[in-house]
Amino acid sequence: MRRTLEPYLWLLFSGGGVVAALLLPVLVLLFGVLMPLGVVDWPTAEHLRALADNVLVRLALLAVVVLCLFHAAHRIRFTSEELLGIARFDLVIAVICYGGAVVGAITAGLILF
Repeated sequence: MRRTLEPYLWLLFSGGGVVAALLLPVLVLLFGVLMPLGVVDWPTAEHLRALADNVLVRLALLAVVVLCLFHAAHRIRFTSEELLGIARFDLVIAVICYGGAVVGAITAGLILF
């Protein structure tokens, strides 16, 4: 019996979906609506720098970015195969999608640390 990575990819997909559903709307509300309208004050550069100096904050940001990237990669993979009818190229599409997510995760890790 041959084992596949599929369950782990679905785990990253679902984790990314949860993170995207819970955190991204809050960020859009804050930075896209409330701060431009003046309801909430913009954070100062010193405050953001002090926040980003904390290792736990950087790890949390990295987790959010990585999970969202893998969620997007999984969704793009299966949507493109279904809508475009190119399921015969599944391996190539999977390598491109998940490879892009890995490259993005490494880039985010290098930027944050």
